[in-house]
Amino acid sequence: MEHFVWNIDPNIFKFGAIQLRWYGVLFVASFFIGLEIMKWIYRREGKNPAVLENFLVYVIIGAVVGARLMHCFAYEPDYYLSHPMEILYVWKGGLASHGGMLGVIIALYFFARRHQESFWWMISRATLPGMVTAAFVRIGNFFNSEILGLKTDVSWAVIFSRIDNYPRHPVQLYEATAYFLILGLLLWLYRRSTFSFATKILPGAFLSLLFTARFLLEYTKTEQADYATTLPFTVGQMLSVPFVFLGILWVIWAFGSTAKAVRWQRTH
Repeated sequence: MEHFVWNIDPNIFKFGAIQLRWYGVLFVASFFIGLEIMKWIYRREGKNPAVLENFLVYVIIGAVVGARLMHCFAYEPDYYLSHPMEILYVWKGGLASHGGMLGVIIALYFFARRHQESFWWMISRATLPGMVTAAFVRIGNFFNSEILGLKTDVSWAVIFSRIDNYPRHPVQLYEATAYFLILGLLLWLYRRSTFSFATKILPGAFLSLLFTARFLLEYTKTEQADYATTLPFTVGQMLSVPFVFLGILWVIWAFGSTAKAVRWQRTH
């Protein structure tokens, strides 16, 4: 069976020590697209989008620092504890989405505090640009021939010839597709909800959907950690489970609190 062979150079161009990589371009582009989404949200809800002037600075720093630290200490702790200076070598690769999300949440807290915005309002709306970044990062992983899928003979398998000659699940594209679909669902929820209910429901829907997709797709992915566990789950799955449960509980709370508010209004 003939399979698609992927051998694209991850560098768009390279001149000496200077290089421009597809991953970096996609990563940065996702933040600018996300910024435009946030501006649209601000205008839609009657807020001044000028507040977002330094929004990207907070989000990019939070995402990179959080994702890097999570990768280093959750996936390759032995190596980075032995080579601590290499934690700073972000350009060599190694970013974990779980840590990136936590880093962004912390960054949004400081952004909201500085600009006197509601923290909960902010993180709920940030779920939309967050899905864009998650999808673009996985496309970047595809260009880098990393986060590889398991070997398979399905007709749509891809051979990453820069790594080996085995056909594999293009799990990076599976994830990117799943994240775009989740983005569409979150956008639908946002447009169909009142502003107050959107603040309640979006974070829970984001967490439960994104990390359920991540958990399930780990079954088609090679193990990313440099150590083995005694549990029948990958490190990525174990990191995803708490977020899935938190998201489900959040959604239940969102609907429950809204129902209580409606009942209270009807009786008063």
